[in-house]
Amino acid sequence: MTTEQRRNLHTFGDYVRKILDPTYILSYMAPWFRDDEVQHIQAEKNNKGPMEAASLFLQFLLELQEEGWFRAFLDALNQAGYSGLYEAIESWDFQKIEKLEEYRSLLRRLRPEFKTTINPKDILPEISECLISQECEEIMQVCSNKGLMAGAEKMVECLLRSDKENWPKTLKLALEKEESKFSELWMVENGAKGVEMKDLEDDETKTFDVQIFYKEEPENQNLSQNSHPSSEAPHIYSPVKPRNYQLELALPAQKGKNTIICAPTGCGKTFVSLLICEHHLKKFPQGQKGKVVFFAVQLPVYEQQKSVFSQHFERLGYKVAGISGATSDNVSVEQIVENNDIIILTPQILVNSLKNGTVPSLSVFTLMIFDECHNTSKHHPYNMIMFNYLDQKLGGSSDSLPQVVGLTASVGVGDARNTAEATEYLCQLCACLDTSVVATVKDNLEELEEMVYKPQKFFRKVKSPTANRFKSVISQLMLETEGLAKSIFEELGAISLENLFQIQNRKFGTQKYEQWIIAVQKVCMLFQMPDKDEESRICQALFLYTSHLRKYNDALIISEHARVKDALDYLKDFFTNVRAAGFDEIEQDLTRRFEEKLQELESISMDPSNENPKLEDLCFILKEEYHINPETRTILFVKTRALVDALKKWIEENPTLSFLKPGILTGRGKTSQNTGMTLLAQKCVLDTFRTNGDNKILIATSVADEGIDIAQCNLVILYEYVGNVIKMIQTRGRGRARGSKCFLLTSNDDVIEKEKINIYKEKMMNDSIVNVQTWDEAAFKEKIHQIQIHEKFIRDNQGKAMPVPDKKNKKLLCRKCKAFACYTADIRVVEECHFTVIGDAFREHFVSKLHPRPKNFGSFEKKAKIFCARPNCSHDWGIHVRYRAFEIPVIKIESFVVEDVETGVQMLYARWRDFHFEKIPFDAAEMSRCAQDLSLQGMGDLE
Repeated sequence: MTTEQRRNLHTFGDYVRKILDPTYILSYMAPWFRDDEVQHIQAEKNNKGPMEAASLFLQFLLELQEEGWFRAFLDALNQAGYSGLYEAIESWDFQKIEKLEEYRSLLRRLRPEFKTTINPKDILPEISECLISQECEEIMQVCSNKGLMAGAEKMVECLLRSDKENWPKTLKLALEKEESKFSELWMVENGAKGVEMKDLEDDETKTFDVQIFYKEEPENQNLSQNSHPSSEAPHIYSPVKPRNYQLELALPAQKGKNTIICAPTGCGKTFVSLLICEHHLKKFPQGQKGKVVFFAVQLPVYEQQKSVFSQHFERLGYKVAGISGATSDNVSVEQIVENNDIIILTPQILVNSLKNGTVPSLSVFTLMIFDECHNTSKHHPYNMIMFNYLDQKLGGSSDSLPQVVGLTASVGVGDARNTAEATEYLCQLCACLDTSVVATVKDNLEELEEMVYKPQKFFRKVKSPTANRFKSVISQLMLETEGLAKSIFEELGAISLENLFQIQNRKFGTQKYEQWIIAVQKVCMLFQMPDKDEESRICQALFLYTSHLRKYNDALIISEHARVKDALDYLKDFFTNVRAAGFDEIEQDLTRRFEEKLQELESISMDPSNENPKLEDLCFILKEEYHINPETRTILFVKTRALVDALKKWIEENPTLSFLKPGILTGRGKTSQNTGMTLLAQKCVLDTFRTNGDNKILIATSVADEGIDIAQCNLVILYEYVGNVIKMIQTRGRGRARGSKCFLLTSNDDVIEKEKINIYKEKMMNDSIVNVQTWDEAAFKEKIHQIQIHEKFIRDNQGKAMPVPDKKNKKLLCRKCKAFACYTADIRVVEECHFTVIGDAFREHFVSKLHPRPKNFGSFEKKAKIFCARPNCSHDWGIHVRYRAFEIPVIKIESFVVEDVETGVQMLYARWRDFHFEKIPFDAAEMSRCAQDLSLQGMGDLE
């Protein structure tokens, strides 16, 4: 067994866990496992299921040191009937198994229908070759003992684990033979799907052509003949004649057809939507009125489009209003919709309003326009709105439905590997939006191309630093911290946990290490002992060790892409916060170890020889471009907020670049480090960048890569930044001005390779659009209709399989120290999504500190943060708020471990909606009957 084989087996372990029931091969592996290990695996299967048993089996397997066990494992797989898994591991090629995932996903969605319509005894003889022989016996046994429905459920479980390449097709044939109605739902395409991607030309590693639209004025001024900056724009509105290609794009929608408009970023799709909207509103006869709703996902885009629509339509006498998540608490959605002709919305507002009945149905609208409509998939708010639309359409409602128009620069290809699959993906998107036309510029391409500049996109491959002293020091600290955690396991003899630290070839400073440490941390949180005080001590220690490891890993990632100084500042801030919290003996020890190395780390951070080569190359690009054109305006895309801050500091402190006066643009969502930018801050940054010539560069995360118009930008730099084909098209489209350039700067060959694949996928996407446009419209509509019926059937059946709430009482324990917090019986749900705890007992378990950012949101007044009251813990549990007349805590489930009172089994949940306990609504009368309202503990100290 070589090190590489051991590493590969660990790397591909998820495939083994999803497929293997280890109890079927234990008899073949008996010489390699102890009796107690065999019993442990069997018990894990009985108590938790085959996947958990497979995890334990793999754990024991990777511990073996004797020669020959790897071949014995392969032989056992082969003899037990796991031919697909055997073949995949022997060649380390899991493509055939991976291809089955789409069918597994479909079967999971169809599980309720399968259980109620399939007689497993009828089809088992036909599909037995796709299952393990013992599985076939177990299915028959379940049918005999528990009935056909339970047998069908068992068959689904077995099929989901099948490693046989042909099981989807075999199941299809079996269903057809039995003339089962389920066969109509089980859609399996004929023929191989895979196709080899053509090799890209070698010279494309240097440059390739992309299309960037040239505009001399921002798109939100596209309706004006002047080209003044917004700060100088005159107040007189002067509409211009639309260009021919814009009329071509608008024509199908103006004819009343549901349409997806796919056109390059910056070519005036917003203007096209204004043409469609104006035509739509004017077509109604006297006495009738149209009502338009325009959706924008991103809040900056929402603000931008609300301004554009107001400017254009209010002069025509139409009423325009907007509602977003930032304003919805202060306005009546019902009145806004009723009293206006055009409503600009973030889509979740309408999802909520349809759910609570504020908007009775989509029939109140006559036209819906979806900006960035490629987002209409899965559980995105766009798709939730269209679910409502399609339910009304397919349910036979007599109420009229609004026309649907989608706008996008890229429809995407999903996971498609060839043009045929990309075409199917496009059909799926059209079905979601109920569109029968995909409009692109065809007849007026020459006019469009007159305004299209074709720059070169540059791939800049930068060498990584050969010697990294900072990484050496931090890696040593990480090894010491791992050793401290490991010593706890050795002290306890907790072998099953100790083995988590035996995984070889972990590379510090990588996303994989981050994922691994998160997995370790979760397992440690669920560690249990008979002595609960000792359990609390151990869990708190492991929580601290793994948290520090995670921060060290973050710092290494920052140093890889920015300066050592920025990474060191990140760690210094972290240890400052550690000192301000519980600061127990372990934290004191870890802080001492860091501070012992601090002088050396400071010295490394100030050593010019440790300059990051990527920053040197970025500096060269910026100096060169601004030397050629001092008026250059740049957007620098990066992956994380931490990197945004680091690069901003670097530019400001670099004497040759500080004249750029960088601005930053990040999302509004919270992360573990910060709370993101407010909407007002985002608007100010964008306005400043558009109008202030002093701000020459904007450093942004993905919030700026979709929909936001920054027309003056002529240089886009993707700094280790790559995504899917949609993201590629969107980000390059941020460069709007003539002479635009786009650089991809990376030290990773995989990043360049992924971008090259995106180029190939863009060609597939364009070919798929051409394919669809050549189809007969009636035939296309019928195909879309069939997809809609199929998807609705799946949705309807999914809705019937809602999880049953567990009424058994559970404990909530502090995720850091395992201190008892409360029982689920005392938890109440406030306004459907906030969770509080009633009774005076809970107040004894937390302490509170004045909130650093108190504010009102909805019916809540945020007043304080609450923390675990146990000494030296101080884990963040949530907030304390004033709600109506009550002072109540609002807790977050990610701060707790859930323990079953009867069995002692512990679980972790990331979201409340994943925790299916009996949720009791908040009752003001019940609160009033309590002995006293909960009040802030130590409030006197806070005032």
